[in-house]
Amino acid sequence: MTQSIQPVRVRFAPSPTGHLHLGGGRTALYDYLLARKNGGQFVLRIEDTDRKRFVEGAEEELLNSLRWMGLSWDEGPDIGGPYGPYRQSERKQIYQEYGDKLVEMGYAYYCFCTPERLAKVREEKQKKKEPPLYDRTCRNIPLEEARQRIAAGEPHVLRFKTPDEGVTVVRDLLRGEITFENRTLDDYILIKSDGWALYHLAAAVDDHLMKITHVIRGSEWLPTSPLHSLIHQAFGWQEPVWVHLSVFLKPSGKGKMSKREAAELSKDGYSIFVKDMEGLGYLPEAVVNWIALMGWSYDDHTEFFTMQDLIEKFSLEKLNPSPAAINFSKLDHFNKLHIKELSDKELATRMQPFFTHAGISADIETLEKIAPIVRERLTTLDDALEMAKFFFESYITYDVERILMEGCTNQETLAIGTQILAALETIQEWNTETLDINMRKLMEEEGKQARQFFSFLREAISGQKVSPPLFESMHILGKPVVLQRLQHALNFIQKNC
Repeated sequence: MTQSIQPVRVRFAPSPTGHLHLGGGRTALYDYLLARKNGGQFVLRIEDTDRKRFVEGAEEELLNSLRWMGLSWDEGPDIGGPYGPYRQSERKQIYQEYGDKLVEMGYAYYCFCTPERLAKVREEKQKKKEPPLYDRTCRNIPLEEARQRIAAGEPHVLRFKTPDEGVTVVRDLLRGEITFENRTLDDYILIKSDGWALYHLAAAVDDHLMKITHVIRGSEWLPTSPLHSLIHQAFGWQEPVWVHLSVFLKPSGKGKMSKREAAELSKDGYSIFVKDMEGLGYLPEAVVNWIALMGWSYDDHTEFFTMQDLIEKFSLEKLNPSPAAINFSKLDHFNKLHIKELSDKELATRMQPFFTHAGISADIETLEKIAPIVRERLTTLDDALEMAKFFFESYITYDVERILMEGCTNQETLAIGTQILAALETIQEWNTETLDINMRKLMEEEGKQARQFFSFLREAISGQKVSPPLFESMHILGKPVVLQRLQHALNFIQKNC
């Protein structure tokens, strides 16, 4: 069971080194759900001490991606809070002070080995088929000597003095107790030669100072989790509840999902980056529903969840450590479900940017009329563009091979088309029901099949082989536009067929 600590304080701590991927999005979501369900705080912390990998603009994109998902935080770099600053690059001095404390307590030491020497040590160990761990040459340098060398300007790093005997036990909520032989662990670097702290020290210090109760993170941190546990023990701090989430597998189920697969996925219209989801036509509600179930389940049959549902039902005890294959077909499925839940006005609002991006001026009022007749046909929001752009086009182009009525010559098509035009002109009450009755009556009089008759009419008013329901579309377009397009189609046949 989850350790009872009040109040619950969780943190999502991304590095601004690239785009927020689905794994990071899931971690942030679980943090958010745990905090909201327990009336706790969700802290956003930017771990930007790796200055070489820092990407300009990445932090802003991370925040925007989280907001798009519907996540809000109680403390963070943009809003502040009682335990700031919330960018690790602004906390450099804090980490140096705690690093010095570890040295004074005998849990860390200064290392003066050059990169060349370290490379040689690794090479020799690999030849002997030994783990490429540091050989601890500097571990027993007297502290006073080390300080003199530092004062003389000699480059150095700070390393943790890992116990060389015994075991370190990490208690993970999902996996239970995990035992690590200390002799297999490295004397990890805590502070680099440039004075910047590495994640291991910075995260431990910040989690303590920010009173973090639960650390939810990816399973890639399991190998170094004993170090994080040992740092807490060295300071006498209570460890947070460690929760290492399941690994995301490729859609094939073979191998871990990574950013390298992004280019291949984009060819199929998918992405592993949260920032791309909106442009691909996915609803944040669907993405949240989808990733929530990749590592967690409420029961064996419930699959549709709103954010409020997730907040009410989420619990750490129902997380599953087993690897989860990314299933984009399931994302499409959830997107269809959540699109169906939107009101006509909300769906219109969500669809509008795709028309705008394509250079089509689509007003909300018309889109709201279109929403109910395209809703069931949409998998992603961008599907609406191809399906409904004809409503907003002033000029329809026709395909010579499709415009003629199936099984009819151009003259026969013209004759029937003229009949349709005349019949439509006489309709006074322009609504779906009247259009349906009148057109079916004419179809029967002409002895045509529905496939022939209505395919021609659809092509004439939309220029598309597939469109939303015909009579509903004609109603929305309005009588003048429908008559104009039908006449245009007849003129096209006369001239080109």
